[in-house]
Amino acid sequence: MLPFIFIGPAVLLLGWLLVLPAVRTLYLSFFNASSEKFVGLANYAAIFTDKLMGTALRNNLLWVFLGTLACVGFGLLIAILADRSSYEKIAKSIIFMPMAISFVAAGVIWKFVYYYQPGDEQIGLLNAIVTALGGEAQAWTSMLQPWNNLFLILILIWMQTGFAMVIFSAAIKGVPDDILEAARVDGAGEIKIFFRIIIPFISATILTVTTTIIVFTLKIFDVVMVMTGGQYGTEVVATQFYRQFFMYRNFGYGSTLAIVLLIAVMPVIFFNLRQIRKQGGF
Repeated sequence: MLPFIFIGPAVLLLGWLLVLPAVRTLYLSFFNASSEKFVGLANYAAIFTDKLMGTALRNNLLWVFLGTLACVGFGLLIAILADRSSYEKIAKSIIFMPMAISFVAAGVIWKFVYYYQPGDEQIGLLNAIVTALGGEAQAWTSMLQPWNNLFLILILIWMQTGFAMVIFSAAIKGVPDDILEAARVDGAGEIKIFFRIIIPFISATILTVTTTIIVFTLKIFDVVMVMTGGQYGTEVVATQFYRQFFMYRNFGYGSTLAIVLLIAVMPVIFFNLRQIRKQGGF
């Protein structure tokens, strides 16, 4: 009885704030724009026939694949290199610093980096560098399609690489020194040690970090909304949901998008929970 007294308030709060809104959103997804007429699965069918939604789904896959791969790869590489440097604390602090910034603030910062204005004088950092080197200024986030999505994904990499680096660094420090020394005595090189010993030892951590960043990328909204508003072929599912539900007042279609996003995130979350359970997390 005592455990239920402790967890009861938390369960009730989560049910009120998460479960009930999710059930209501599912209910609204079966109705029309004004939530007055039952339309069944028509909204779900419309998602997979809408050309704009096809673009949003494609962009989300780009964020998931490229963003996650780059964050995990760079985070692991920096963790290995920084742990062997005498400037480890300074390097890690600088790389982790973007994690202290919200996605909205990061979007504002990078908007000035990518800023473009017609004419010879450029105040955007990237265009100023390009023109100083003799190149031509570009509207990086609007005119260069579909490359503009890659420029937006770069912001995610800038922010989340520090998160991956810190987790990987902690995991790498947990690799027993005697195993590493034994491998070096046997003549194994550092590259072989990395792939044959370190990677298998921290494989569970790699999976956890990967799935966590995948959830971030599936729900990505702030950066795209601040930088482009979802225009110029940069639409993602979350921005399309916001546009349909709050701007166009199409409650049925907007709720359907929210449910589709929830369904996409749930398998990743369940997989993450299974990995934590295997490690004895709960």
